[in-house]
Amino acid sequence: MRTPTTRRRALAWSGAAAAGLLAGCSDGSGTPGSGGTQRDSAVRKAAVRLRETSTRTSLDLLAHYDALLKRHPAEAKQLKPLRDEVAQQAKALRGQGRASAGTAPVTVAADARTALKDLAAAEQRTSDAHLAALTDATPELARLLASVAAAGAGHVHLLIDGAKK
Repeated sequence: MRTPTTRRRALAWSGAAAAGLLAGCSDGSGTPGSGGTQRDSAVRKAAVRLRETSTRTSLDLLAHYDALLKRHPAEAKQLKPLRDEVAQQAKALRGQGRASAGTAPVTVAADARTALKDLAAAEQRTSDAHLAALTDATPELARLLASVAAAGAGHVHLLIDGAKK
């Protein structure tokens, strides 16, 4: 029999994933002779572009959280911890590079339940985008993206539960 996932268990799982991504992944800038590999210029440029794209995707999600919190401040207790994790993930993805959020404006529904469902859908799209990027990522970035995607999947479940209340 499967036990239902509690909010506390899902938060603990998401927190563990975030801690793993921050502690266990390098930024891929290893030096020759220290376990890193020499990459040709094209591979390095592709890795930088993928990292920048993934960072922008996470920053766009962060903007969605901020817009929802601004429109529905009563949801802060539930959303603030998730928003903070997304901010940490974006920072970890950014690494030493530069990336700015996209220019797409975020529209938040007037109804809080609908807004939470929309945010859950945005989390799912972001998680899916990070998973799709795994095939082109370096091993270090792939581990980071997988961890961020897993945390996002946990956020989706928490947001869906929050929207039901």
